[in-house]
Amino acid sequence: MTDSAAHELGEFLKTRRAELTPRSVGLPDSGAPRRVPGLRREEVALLAAISTDYYTRLEQGRIDVSEPVLAGIARVLKLDDDQREYVFELAGKATGRPRRPEVQVVNPQLQRLLDDLASIPAMVLGRQTDVLAWNQMGAALVGDFGKIPEKDRNYAKMIFSDRMRGLYADWEGAARMSVAQLRMEAAHDPDSPTLVALVEELSERDADFRRWWAEHHVAARRVGAKTLNHPAVGELVLEWDTLTCSTDPDQQLTIWTAAAGTPTHDRLRLLAAWVADGNSLTPGAAS
Repeated sequence: MTDSAAHELGEFLKTRRAELTPRSVGLPDSGAPRRVPGLRREEVALLAAISTDYYTRLEQGRIDVSEPVLAGIARVLKLDDDQREYVFELAGKATGRPRRPEVQVVNPQLQRLLDDLASIPAMVLGRQTDVLAWNQMGAALVGDFGKIPEKDRNYAKMIFSDRMRGLYADWEGAARMSVAQLRMEAAHDPDSPTLVALVEELSERDADFRRWWAEHHVAARRVGAKTLNHPAVGELVLEWDTLTCSTDPDQQLTIWTAAAGTPTHDRLRLLAAWVADGNSLTPGAAS
């Protein structure tokens, strides 16, 4: 476990510990004021059947935790599946994958699939939410990625732009999720220079990002629903899903769909027709 991973693991455990109360984990609560929010270190250690000194050194990044002990701490802190995966990967207990090259190129099969999705908005996201590829409907829905400099073609960065704030009906929810997904990505390679630079840039530029990043929430990209206020076709209530490339798990195809017969489905068909006619439906890039 690298020093940065050990530090991040300790910070993550602190924030999760602060979110719990003695009563929530079955401990008596006298109701007396506490010096720190949430559980004390000694309470976590007691429930995980380890010494307080051991747990303290873990939070301080001064010890390499074993897998059984980490599993016990995850149970005590009531970590969900994403959070559990995150701490195990930080501790080097998850996959043992070698360090990945910084530059990604879209998988050719994914590119062909994108090109054939004429009526479904789609894009391929890589590590750190970099936008590796997209189809015409994806550009029509979100913004013209081709007009965005490659170094800024990152979904986490884009979502904190002015245009995205107007596009998402629940921008805060979408932005928080984006930060949590980026934090999840940090477990895979916390020393990545591009990740460090991205987090530094967004932290300096946006107070919301800085605050939410410090909360250490994590989430995997799987499925969900979003409501967009599209400038050309109006409100779109979309379900999104992610398909992971079997030959490169660091690339995921994200698609937005709507059930047949719904107003959103009809509006997507209208969007597709306008795109097919060569119309530009988005007023500039999402920069």
